[in-house]
Amino acid sequence: MSPQKSAETATPSSAILLIFASGLVFSFLDTSAKHLVTSGMAAPFVTWVRFAVHAAIVLVLFRAWERPERLVPQSLWLQILRAVFMFGSTIFNFLALQTLQLAETVSINFASPMVITALAGPLLGEWAGWRRWLAVFVGFVGVLVITRPGFGGFDMGHIFSLCAMLSSSLYTIMTRQMGRRETAESLILYSAVVPAIFMLPAVPLAGSLPVHLYDWLVLFGLGVFGGFGHWLLIKAYQRASATALAPYPYLQMVWMIILGWLVFDQLPDRWTLAGAMIIVASGLYIIHREHTLRVRNRAAPNAEVEELAKSFDLPLNNGIRL
Repeated sequence: MSPQKSAETATPSSAILLIFASGLVFSFLDTSAKHLVTSGMAAPFVTWVRFAVHAAIVLVLFRAWERPERLVPQSLWLQILRAVFMFGSTIFNFLALQTLQLAETVSINFASPMVITALAGPLLGEWAGWRRWLAVFVGFVGVLVITRPGFGGFDMGHIFSLCAMLSSSLYTIMTRQMGRRETAESLILYSAVVPAIFMLPAVPLAGSLPVHLYDWLVLFGLGVFGGFGHWLLIKAYQRASATALAPYPYLQMVWMIILGWLVFDQLPDRWTLAGAMIIVASGLYIIHREHTLRVRNRAAPNAEVEELAKSFDLPLNNGIRL
């Protein structure tokens, strides 16, 4: 193997550590959301705070007043539609967390690469071959193992989680479709600002303010975790490609299991673990197949942040960049 090829295939340890850290931070996000919605706070209000704080952080750290032209969308309606899918992914996930364990929701979300593969044909013209279709079917079996419809394990939480996964998949497909035309700044900004504005009329109806200082900190921490998690991903994709890092986000399952046990005294059952392993195996095969065929495809949670990492380097602000 030539030195050049070795340099191309090597994945820096710093990038892997950043991916691990981002998974931990996003696990904190879901853990915080589950704490709030299970303690009685309305999921729509929690969702609004998550996006409002995130939007404020983005505006400040992007220094929007210095480069406003970078925030002007080429297609406002497509930006809004994409942000609606982002909103759906978040609020459905928060609703699912009212009844499901952290490990269950993240396992179902791992099926997103399979859904993207299935939808990329009719929506993007990227038709999958029979091997990837077989992997999609295997991933679907994994989802069935987790949800077990007809066997007493299927409830509204699973429906919400499936809707979150579908919304996330559509959001990613639109990100891939719009990434060539829209600036990375506008992609990440509108995905936070639009849901915050969209949910604003519902705040007086769904708002339920925390009583304790701890819950206030957890509530505002949602936007911080979301923003910091994206920053960690951006730093990771400045060091390595999406293909090289694609397998590592699956290790978020470890953080979710640990936090679910420590915070909620919940451990996933054998069905959830078995289904998660099936889904992860299917997703890893799809990633491997797409890399082998040199398909221009990105892992579901990473498309936006990789575009952002490639396009510009944001100035440091209190040690955190977004």
